[in-house]
Amino acid sequence: MTSLEETTEAEDSRPSGYAAARLRLLNEKAQSGPPRRAALARLTDDWLAALFSTACLEAGVRGAALVAVGGYGRGELSPRSDLDLLLLHDGSADSATLAGLADRIWYPVWDLGLALDHSVRTPGEARKTAGEDLKVQLGLLDARHVAGDLGLVAGLRTAVLADWRNQAPKRLPELDELCRERAERQGELQFLLEPDLKEARGGLRDATALRAVAASWLADAPREGLAEARRALLDARDALHLTTGRATDRLALQEQDQVAAELGLLDADALLRQVYEAARTVSYATDVTWREVNRVLKARSVRPRLRAMLSGGRRPEPERSPLAEGVVEQDGEVVLARAAKPERDPVLPLRAAAAAAQSGLPLSLHTARRLAATSRPLPVPWPADAREELVTLLGAGESTVGVWEALEAEGLITRLLPDWERVRCRPQRNAVHTWTVDRHLVEAAVKASSLTRRVGRPDLLLVAALLHDIGKGWPGDHSVAGETIARDVATRIGFDRADVAVIATLVRHHLLLVETATRRDLDDPATVASVAEVVGSVGTLELLHALTEADALATGPAAWSSWRGSLVADLVKRVAAVLAGDAVAEPEPAAPSAEQERLAIEALRTGEPVLSLHAQTEPAAGEEPEPVGVELLIALPDQPGVLPAAAGVLALHRLTVRAADLRSIELPGELGGPTGVLLLSWRVAAEYGSLPQAARLRSDLVRALDGSLDIPSRLAEREAAYPRRRGVKAPPPQVTVAAAGSNLATVIEVRAQDAPGLLHRIGRALEGAALRVRSAHVSTLGANAVDAFYVTGPEGTPLPAEEAVETARALEAVLRA
Repeated sequence: MTSLEETTEAEDSRPSGYAAARLRLLNEKAQSGPPRRAALARLTDDWLAALFSTACLEAGVRGAALVAVGGYGRGELSPRSDLDLLLLHDGSADSATLAGLADRIWYPVWDLGLALDHSVRTPGEARKTAGEDLKVQLGLLDARHVAGDLGLVAGLRTAVLADWRNQAPKRLPELDELCRERAERQGELQFLLEPDLKEARGGLRDATALRAVAASWLADAPREGLAEARRALLDARDALHLTTGRATDRLALQEQDQVAAELGLLDADALLRQVYEAARTVSYATDVTWREVNRVLKARSVRPRLRAMLSGGRRPEPERSPLAEGVVEQDGEVVLARAAKPERDPVLPLRAAAAAAQSGLPLSLHTARRLAATSRPLPVPWPADAREELVTLLGAGESTVGVWEALEAEGLITRLLPDWERVRCRPQRNAVHTWTVDRHLVEAAVKASSLTRRVGRPDLLLVAALLHDIGKGWPGDHSVAGETIARDVATRIGFDRADVAVIATLVRHHLLLVETATRRDLDDPATVASVAEVVGSVGTLELLHALTEADALATGPAAWSSWRGSLVADLVKRVAAVLAGDAVAEPEPAAPSAEQERLAIEALRTGEPVLSLHAQTEPAAGEEPEPVGVELLIALPDQPGVLPAAAGVLALHRLTVRAADLRSIELPGELGGPTGVLLLSWRVAAEYGSLPQAARLRSDLVRALDGSLDIPSRLAEREAAYPRRRGVKAPPPQVTVAAAGSNLATVIEVRAQDAPGLLHRIGRALEGAALRVRSAHVSTLGANAVDAFYVTGPEGTPLPAEEAVETARALEAVLRA
C-alpha cells in the first residue's frame, strides 16, 4: 500500500505540476532579479529531487546523487536557462541500471521542452574529465548537491577544488587564453549595439572566469561593484528571455525597447547604458585580475633557492624606479612613492596618470583607489601644471586608453570633468561608430596624438579632440550644445580667453570640413568663402583639419579613406589661400585628369557614353597597396536624364554606390561638336559575386538613355521577388535646402537609409521637376546615404527660395512613398 508521503512525492514530481508552478513564478511581476532566479532554482531543485527519489526507488539504486553544475549550480536560473546536471554514482550499479535511472530523470525534463546538459560519472571519472576539459572543470567548481548521497557530492567538491588549486599555474593561463579567444570572436560587450550578454568580453562568461580565478587562491578580482555588475547582466538576460520566449543571450536591436520596459527603464538607450556600465566593470576587473595572475606566476617561475641566494636569505625588496614627483614603477605597474601625500597634492592623480601613460605601464589598482579616496579637488581654474599633465596624458597615444579606464573605474574622471558623466557609456546608434561616446572621445585624442606635429598648438588639438562630442546626450545639435560645454570645461582647466575661444570653435565646427568637402562643390567660391569666414585664421584651420582626421579615424573604418582625406585636404588648401589674403574669385574649372580627358574626348567623338572600370588602392604601411573599392568613370555628351539612368543601371547590376561625383567639364571647341561633357566618377562595390563587364554596363546605359530599358519596372520586379528582411525600422528620409550653399546653384541635401535604386529615384524626381543637376556629391556612411545635389532651373540659375523649398518637400514625399 502506498504511503501518503510517497503519493505526495509522486504528485510533486509530475511535469505538469512543476510547469504550472514555474509559469506562476515567472509571471509574478513583484518578484524579479536574484530572488526570482533563486526561487526558480529552488523550485527546480524540489522537482528534480522528487524525480530522483522516485527513480532511485524504481531502479533500486543506492550510492548516487544528483548534482547541479554551472549556472544552475550557482542557483542562478534565468527563465530559459539550460539545466546542467551530473548524475554522480559510486560505481556499485551496473551500466544498464544507471542508464535506466538516468532516463527516468532526463526524459521528464525533455518532455517539458527544457534544455538539458547532462552526464553520468563516478567521482573519479568526473575528476579525470575535468582534468582533460577546462570547461567541465569550471562547471564543477560550482557543483551543488540537489538530491541523494550528500557525502558523495561533498567529496567531489573537495577534490575538484583541490585539483583546481594544485593545477592553477597550468590551468589559469589556459583559461586566460580561452577568454581572449572568445573576446576576439565576440567583441567587447560595452561597445556592441547588439551585444551577447554571456559570451562578449565583459559579459557573464568573464564574470564566471573571475570566480574561478578567486577559487584558485592565486589572485582575486576587484570586488567593488562586481556583484552589482553581474546582477545587472543577469537581470537583462532574464528580461530578454521573458520578452522573447527564447533561450537567447544576444540583445537584438528590435527587442531592446521591450527588454527596457520589462526592467522598468526609460528606453533602449537607458538599457544599453546600464548594460555597458556593467560590462565595463567586469572588463576592468578582468584586466586587473589577469595582470595580477601573470605577475604572481612570473614571480613563482624564479626558483626559490635562487631568490634566497640573491637576497641573502631575506625577502627581497621590490625594485622601485622613479617616474615623476611622487610616482614610481614597481613590478611593472605605476604606484605612488612612499613619501607621496595625495591629500596635500591635488595634481598627483593627473601626474601619476600621465607618468603611467607616457611609460606605457598600467596604473596600479591600489594606487587608483588611494588617489580616489584621499586626493583633494583641484582648484578652479586648474593650475598650469595640472593642465599640462592632462595634455601629457592625452598625448601619450594608445597607452592613454588603459590609464583613462583605470581613472574612470574609480570615479576620478567625473571628479575632474563633471560633464563627462553625461557621455559615459552612452551608446551611439550609428553603424559607422565603433565606440560609445566616451570611448570615442578618448580614441579621438589617441588619434590626434599622432597628428600633433602638424599643428602649432598641440595642446588645443588634444583637448578639442577629447571634447568634440561632449554635447551628445543633450537636446538639439550636439555641436551647438558641445560648444557651450567645451567653453566651460576649457575655462575650468585654466586656458585663457583666446584659447577657450579656439577650443569652442573647434568643437562647434568639428564636422564642417568633412561635410563641406564631401557634400559641396569646392569649385564654387561661396563654398570656400563660407568656411573661411567660420574658421577665421590659418592656425584654427590647421587645428580643425587635424581634428577632422582624428575624429574620423576614431569613428571607425567607414568614416575615413584616402578619397575623403584628399577632398578635405583640397578644401583646406583653398581656405588657407583665402585666409592668407588671396581674393575669392571664380576659380578656373578643375582640369580633368588624363584618364578623364581621354574618356571625354572619346565621348564627344562618338556621341555616346564611354566607360572605364578599375580597382582603387590605398598604400598600407610597409605593405603593398590595398584595394579599397572600384572606380567607375563615365563620360558622355551633356543631356537630360543622365543621373537617374546611370544610377539605375548600377542598381540593376547590384553595384552599391559608396561615393559619387557628377560634374560638367568643358573641352576645347576645336574638338568639334558640342563642348559640354558630363563626367561621372563613382566608387562602387558589388553586393555579391563579381563585377559586371564595362561593355555590359555601357550597353545598358545606352538603352536606359534612349528609353528602351525600363529601369523602374526592372527594379520593382526585383524588389517584389526579394521581400525585405525584418530589421530595425529606419528613420524617414529628410530633404533640406542648404542655406547659402552656393551662389551658382541651389543645394539640395538628402539624408536617407541607403537602399538599392535610391540614387535612381532621386535623379528621376529631380529630372521630373525640370531641374538640371549641375553637380552631385554622394557619400554612403554605414547604412546612411548623405547626398548633395547642385541644381538649377532650365535657364541655368539658382531656384527662387520658395521654389527650392517646394522642390525639397516634393522630393522628400517621393522618397517616403
